[in-house]
Amino acid sequence: MLGKVSLEEAFALPRMREQTERWASLFAVDGHKHAREVTDIAEIRTRYMDEYGVGYQILSYTAPGVQDIYDPEEAHAFAREINDYAAEQTKGKEDRFGCFATLSMHDPTEAAAELERCVLELGFKGALVNDTQRSGRDGDDMIFYDGPEWDVFWETCTKLDVPFYLHPRNPTGTMFEKLWKDRKWLIGPPLSFAQGVGLSMLGMVTNGVFGRHPNLQIIIGHLGEHIPPDLWRIDHWFEDIKKPLGMAAQCKKTIRDYFAQNIWITTSGNFSSPLLQLCMTEVSADRILFSIDYPFEQFEDACTWFDNVELNKIDKLKIGRENAKKLFKLGKYKDSEAQLKR
Repeated sequence: MLGKVSLEEAFALPRMREQTERWASLFAVDGHKHAREVTDIAEIRTRYMDEYGVGYQILSYTAPGVQDIYDPEEAHAFAREINDYAAEQTKGKEDRFGCFATLSMHDPTEAAAELERCVLELGFKGALVNDTQRSGRDGDDMIFYDGPEWDVFWETCTKLDVPFYLHPRNPTGTMFEKLWKDRKWLIGPPLSFAQGVGLSMLGMVTNGVFGRHPNLQIIIGHLGEHIPPDLWRIDHWFEDIKKPLGMAAQCKKTIRDYFAQNIWITTSGNFSSPLLQLCMTEVSADRILFSIDYPFEQFEDACTWFDNVELNKIDKLKIGRENAKKLFKLGKYKDSEAQLKR
């Protein structure tokens, strides 16, 4: 399929290459290849896009990024550097690339102001932020974004009418020491990523974020971070047990309502045909977006899988590009109107 849109696609600053290679040693068999690809924006990436039919890609800074910096001033300065770099690197390439804003999430008002700058001045398509912000004197605290103090930030998202991609990061500090240090092989895609995003996402649902901001649009990756297969059980406990105990005060709708109206999922890093079919049944093709998770995953694996998965033409176009075109209000880009082969 030509003209696919992908939107969980990482880059890193070239000046951070040494640190990037050090991080890559935790998850990449070939750390040098990963560092080479993640620090490239225009050359290697564009060749892959052309070879595998990706017409447009939205870039975001690699995890853990700014969410690993627990000094607020340093985090904010780094976020601005990243955003300015991304804008400069994609200037003149708007028919192939867009950007998600990188944000320090230490202060809601400051994060809102940087998002507004990125969208209105730099033309970014929204924000991608990791599930918690590391904070505190020693970096052992975590900031979640589901409390009322974050309403000023979510109001800005809805005012700007841009989505927010809630992305995972590696566990750090006390959380790492207590839960993951002796279970290191479970860090990342095997378990910790889904656990982190699931906690943050369902925290937003149950703490009333969508009730206060009914037009807010949130994206989560990896075919829903383990949530769609559990929707029946979540819904049963929310509606039949938790709401009679008091949760109804802030969680007005059902979990399925929120997935239909506020939450999107992507195929990033999860190229399972049976799970895709389940997600289409549970949340519908109208709320699913194609993505790769490059360079943590490869174009060849993601695109070959999606191009050959058995879907009807309408659903394949929706997931491959049409949903993203509407959500991000995309104009014409390479192969944006290409016909789907039978």
